[in-house]
Formats: sequence, structure tokens, C-alpha cells
Amino acid sequence: MWAVVGLGNPGKEYADSRHNAGFMVLKRAAGAWDIRLKKPRYLCKTGEARRAGEKVLLAMPQTFMNGSGQAVRELVRGLRLDPARLLVVYDDVDIPLGEIRIRKDGGPGTHKGMISIVQEIGTSQFPRLRVGIGTESAGEDIVRYVLSPFRRSEKALLGESLDKAREALEMIVAGDIDRAMNAYN
Repeated sequence: MWAVVGLGNPGKEYADSRHNAGFMVLKRAAGAWDIRLKKPRYLCKTGEARRAGEKVLLAMPQTFMNGSGQAVRELVRGLRLDPARLLVVYDDVDIPLGEIRIRKDGGPGTHKGMISIVQEIGTSQFPRLRVGIGTESAGEDIVRYVLSPFRRSEKALLGESLDKAREALEMIVAGDIDRAMNAYN
């Protein structure tokens, strides 16, 4: 079994924000897989699918970004999930809009949602898929930037990165993270 957790903030006011790129990827995957992300489990909205012969749980934490670790801890414990089978999808300001990056493991960097997850589950040994949201302008407040919506002129690049992320997600849950890394990193 795989658990794919997309990070974001719940609520309509955040739905189109840059910080919700993880939610956007999961919604795109759910649409492609014809599943609904509605069932409340582990402090998340969830949906289940079978991909490449494996059960895959898609989960969007409803704890807000900085508390993402609470939901992921509940999910990992509840499913008795090996963290190596946990894929976390989230936004990254250090990656250009339209690009994604995949890693098998690593530190959380400065991303508060990832910091929360690593603290709560006690390991950074899990794969992650980062979606580029571009960098804020010089002097712009980073919090304001990540909570801002994508501009109309950015929507095409955003769509490209969401498509790439969904394709990479398919490869990863099929057991081919190396191929995904070679294709998209």
C-alpha cells in the first residue's frame, strides 16, 4: 500500500494559493483515477484507488500546513505504514514554476509543513515530490507570496507542472521512483 499526502491549507480562501500545490496534484490524480477525496480519515480528506496492482490512499490533511505532521502521524500509525511507502507532495519556492523535483528522502528544508511531518513521524526517510511555484519578488514577504493565488499568466505553467507531478506520482506508486527522477529532475 502507498499513502500519497498532498500538503495545503483547507478552505475556499486558500484553494487557489501557491501553498496548495500539493492539494492541486492530488485533485488532478483523483480526477484522472475517477475517485473522490471526501472520506474523513486520519485528520484528512481521503480517497482510495488501485494503481499498478497496489492500493493507494490519497490524503489531504485538514490541519493547515504548519500542522500537517499531526495528520501524517495519525495516517502512518493508523495504517501501520512504512514511511518508505509515504509520498508527500508539496510546493517549493526554490523550484521554477512549471518544474517538479523528486527525492527518495532528505531533510525538510524551510518548508513548515515538511518540518512538522518530520518532527511528528520521527524520520525524513520517505519520498517526496516537490512542485515548483516560483520565487517571490525581491523584498516580497514569503508568507504573503505562498498564500497568494497564481496569476492568470502563470496558469499554463502551473497546469504543466501539475500534469508532470501526476505522471510522476503514477511512476512512483508503480515502484519506479528512479525512472520518475530521471524523467523529471
